[in-house]
Amino acid sequence: MTTLAKGSTIRRDAGLYGYERALARQGLHPVAGVDEAGRGACAGPLVAAAVVLDRPIPGLADSKLLTEKRRESCFELIMQRAADVSVVVVPAADCDRMGLQHANITALRRALWKLEVRPGYVLTDGFPVDGLGVPGLAMWKGDRVAASIAAASVIAKVTRDRIMVRMHEQFPAYDFATHKGYSTPVHQAALRSLGPCEEHRKTYVNVKAAMEGTHHEL
Repeated sequence: MTTLAKGSTIRRDAGLYGYERALARQGLHPVAGVDEAGRGACAGPLVAAAVVLDRPIPGLADSKLLTEKRRESCFELIMQRAADVSVVVVPAADCDRMGLQHANITALRRALWKLEVRPGYVLTDGFPVDGLGVPGLAMWKGDRVAASIAAASVIAKVTRDRIMVRMHEQFPAYDFATHKGYSTPVHQAALRSLGPCEEHRKTYVNVKAAMEGTHHEL
């Protein structure tokens, strides 16, 4: 069980919408979920999304558990049916300049601030985000247990994947359309052969190694 405000508890078997229902009963609504995509990638942007749901989304689940086709379908349903959606894109150069953790938290905050529907409670995935102005709860694997976080994970993931596919057209030798900027063997081989492009995060160890002409597998 998880304890929320005012001592309310959520059973682990409450379902994907259990947290949102419990918070609504306490008057802590609307509930916004926030999540990001691209934190572990060494190329491309970091993308944060915030979503407020006011009705169920058929087929919704953590974006990592969905096929690409199902993510695209859920993305369209969320965009059509959610009470509000916002997205923030942080370019690779800004991730380097700010530092990844700071860039991540700033992006999540900005995604929430961009919502036109002001949340009464915020659910975040993994770690707390301060400075939100409303109460919130950080949840371990939140994108698997809370609908609003799962929706945010889908929006962030699909948005970022589409950016990486467009980026592939500009830098086809890196095969961004396939690995989306993550450090796969194919991506590592391209880095060793070509060195980094302007869309790589220069503070990452493997990218630094490629710039220096040395090998460093992640």
